Amino acid sequence: MPKTTIRVVTRGADGSMRTRDYPNHEALLSMHTQVGIDDCSTDLELRGMPVFRGLIGPIPEGKQIVRYESPDVFEALTKEWTVARATRRTRRRIDPPQSLPPMNEPRSEPVPDLSHEDLS
Repeated sequence: MPKTTIRVVTRGADGSMRTRDYPNHEALLSMHTQVGIDDCSTDLELRGMPVFRGLIGPIPEGKQIVRYESPDVFEALTKEWTVARATRRTRRRIDPPQSLPPMNEPRSEPVPDLSHEDLS
């Protein structure tokens, strides 16, 4: 399913994030110069989309949105992402089976001596 919305995120003069959505790339072509096409994205739907001078992208954002960011927004969001602490997951622990003896107790039955048996 092709991406149908083009989202451009920049920083306003007051430092706030400005987001603007466009229905297609033609609107961006009137404001930015295309310098190439994406040919290495891991999201296959982004391959072939334009790369614009002064914008980082294309970046996938959901199923229907492709995102372009100004370099300062990209840098700020990347720093926030790297500083954010991931919540640690605890592993589910299971109790050991009750039928096995603890490892530090000696065995109740003797271990057979197999060193003198014929191995042929």
